[in-house]
Amino acid sequence: MQRVVEPELLDNLPPADLRAVGSRADLQRLNIIMGHTGILSRAFRNRLEVTAFRSRPLRLVELGAGDGTLLLRLARRSAAVVVSAEVTLLDRQNLVSAETRRAFAALNWSMESATTDAFAWLKQAAPAVELMLANLFLHHFPDELLRALLRSVAARTNLFIACEPRRSPLALAAARCLRLIGCNSITQHDAVRSVRAGFLGRELSALWPADNQWQLSEQPAGLFSHCFIAKRHA
Repeated sequence: MQRVVEPELLDNLPPADLRAVGSRADLQRLNIIMGHTGILSRAFRNRLEVTAFRSRPLRLVELGAGDGTLLLRLARRSAAVVVSAEVTLLDRQNLVSAETRRAFAALNWSMESATTDAFAWLKQAAPAVELMLANLFLHHFPDELLRALLRSVAARTNLFIACEPRRSPLALAAARCLRLIGCNSITQHDAVRSVRAGFLGRELSALWPADNQWQLSEQPAGLFSHCFIAKRHA
């Protein structure tokens, strides 16, 4: 399967559109079914020196964070080892509810939303962060834009973890059956396009900046997903 990037319907719907609301609820369910919280949580706990953040906050940014609920689930799993964090949820739309904000605060994870384009935000002069995450975000970009995005990410963090669709016949077959679990027409349409735009092998590693500062890891994760990790050498 050649990688094909096409626009997804949800990206162009107003946030309050009932089809968009339903599709975001579908995505919350699909993240749980695909196990993305666990994949991301294990990846960062295995590669981040979490003991360093028992005395100071972990600085964390999620690109394309949507409504923030996936990161909230990750925060709940990690609260025992990361006692505080300073979180930035970056998305073009402001989708984070007051309930989600309160839930972060209850964990002692301070949270701010940045409603802006990822490319613009990454170009700002600002301190680097320890951890940057992306969930179902990178596949929206063709290779050349993605290469530029990853170059900017590498300049702003010491650890980057992405969980993306895997481009495979099994994932495509599953995407075509989402109506069977009640997903709406927007989700059904976008899921097929997401798989076709997904990743295989070392495709993301090939787009990461080519230097000796990084340890790269890239492999299938679960039945339908693809995980990429870039960690700066100490």
